Amino acid sequence: MKRTIKLAVALSLSTLALSGCYIAVAPDGKPYAYPPGVVPVPTRSAPPAGSQAPGQLPIVLMARLYPANDVATQTGVLTGTITNMMTGKGRFELNYKGEVLTGEATRVANDERRGVASAYSPSGAYMSCDYQMNNPRQGAGTCTFSNGARYQVHIGS
Repeated sequence: MKRTIKLAVALSLSTLALSGCYIAVAPDGKPYAYPPGVVPVPTRSAPPAGSQAPGQLPIVLMARLYPANDVATQTGVLTGTITNMMTGKGRFELNYKGEVLTGEATRVANDERRGVASAYSPSGAYMSCDYQMNNPRQGAGTCTFSNGARYQVHIGS
């Protein structure tokens, strides 16, 4: 038993050392506690003045898209990621039928919870989404693809 614990600790430490991971630390010196499914993304340089609240790192959220019409049921449930920059903007990425669609998500002016997202692939496929956030880490909405597929999107954990 003791040997198993030592092996587990040794493997964990070597994995951490090789992964280049970091721990986000609050101004009081304590680590930030992120909920399950939320992954902080380190920034390599300081954001432009006024673009991000002090102490708020971007976070990566999972997006799950569930079919809402017959065209969408042909591909089933889709998953993607949204990087919330904590500025009212985000980056969106999704694999759809073997193609990567990338784009952005933006909050609607005068409505902090509502937003739109758009993504595009090099072959010309595109999607548009309308969503509403319950908080910076969770929301829901609808997405429509260029081929007519419609999905219900759930954002966050």
